[in-house]
Amino acid sequence: MLGRLNHVAIAVPDLEAASAIYRDALGAKLSDPQALPEHGVTVVFIDTGNSKIELMEPLGEGSPIAAFLEKNPSGGMHHVCYEVEDIAAARDRLQATGARILGDGNPKTGAHGKPVLFLHPKDFLGTLVELEQV
Repeated sequence: MLGRLNHVAIAVPDLEAASAIYRDALGAKLSDPQALPEHGVTVVFIDTGNSKIELMEPLGEGSPIAAFLEKNPSGGMHHVCYEVEDIAAARDRLQATGARILGDGNPKTGAHGKPVLFLHPKDFLGTLVELEQV
C-alpha cells in the first residue's frame, strides 16, 4: 500500500522569507507560490530530485496550520506525505485497522491536483500523515 515519500511539509510564518532561505542559502529551485483555499494554506514546493519539500503558510482565517504556528512560532515540520496507488482502498484498509482519517473521510484535491487524505497523528507515532494518490 505505502509508496514512496512524496514530500515533507514545513509550516512557516512567512513564506517569502522561508523561500529566500532555501533559495539563497541552499541553492534550491522553488515553484511559484500556490494558494490552496480549500486547505487554508499557500505553498511553495522545492524539488530535491527524489522527493520534495513543501513550505506552507496560513491562508485566511481558520487555517489548519495557524494553531501549529501558535505553538511553534518559528515554524517546523508539519507532516509527511506518502504516495498510494488507490486512495479509497488505502482509506478503507486504514479504517479497518482503527486508524482515524481527518475531516469527513473523503479525499480532497491536493496541491498536485490529486486526491489526498490526512491521518490522525495520534495513530502514527505523533506524526501527521498525508496520503496522495498517484
